[in-house]
Amino acid sequence: MKHVLLGVTGSIAAYKAAEIANILTKQGCEVDVILTKSAQEFITPLTFQTLTKRKVYTKMFDEILVNEVEHISLAKRADVCVVAPATANLIGKLASGIADDMLTTVLTAVRGTPVILCPAMNTAMYENEIVQENISRLKKHGTLFIEPKEGLLACGDLGRGALAELETITETVLRYLKEKED
Repeated sequence: MKHVLLGVTGSIAAYKAAEIANILTKQGCEVDVILTKSAQEFITPLTFQTLTKRKVYTKMFDEILVNEVEHISLAKRADVCVVAPATANLIGKLASGIADDMLTTVLTAVRGTPVILCPAMNTAMYENEIVQENISRLKKHGTLFIEPKEGLLACGDLGRGALAELETITETVLRYLKEKED
């Protein structure tokens, strides 16, 4: 059984992550979902729990029910990690080595497993020099990116920043899982 770690951050595109979880689960993956506090303003853990039939992680210091350190075991168990949507905030934290919530802590502990970030944000934010420097820094350290698409954004602006097509994201994840099998 292949394990996918799906991180969801606080973007209007967070609702699309539910379909990513659903597609990957239907493809036979065990999908562990981590929602940031901001993501929970857009979508609830219950949605993901229902689709994946698995516990959804929201807090760094949840009650430990088994004798394991969750952020380390999640990092070790993942065959591929994907964050969709990935906000400028998450990208900045990872580029700076900040691990102050469950998602950033798990991603910081990942070793030898592909990490795929799928940015989604306003065009001005995405094109911001500092955000682009953070993306370049993460790429230099092996983080993979699925570029956002161009289109009409939730705020009404037209430009690059919309979450990539769900098919592109899920096919990329499934391709990395297949490569790992071979």
